[in-house]
Amino acid sequence: MNNEDALRISQQRDAIYEWVIERFRVQMAENDIDGALALADEFFEWMNPDQLHNEQTLFFNIDELQQRHDELTRT
Repeated sequence: MNNEDALRISQQRDAIYEWVIERFRVQMAENDIDGALALADEFFEWMNPDQLHNEQTLFFNIDELQQRHDELTRT
């Protein structure tokens, strides 16, 4: 992975984090407690400031994954 890829992935993760936090706040303001709790349950590690930077983000490049799959399944 080059620096450009790392930066793009970091920016995507930041955008998801910001969306999750904003959506949680909206749901709480709208008294949608069940929705807010479901969101918090899914993104707990990201929403916890003590764990935010320790949570691993796993990613893959779909083209590389497909290429590897093709290599492994070629007979």
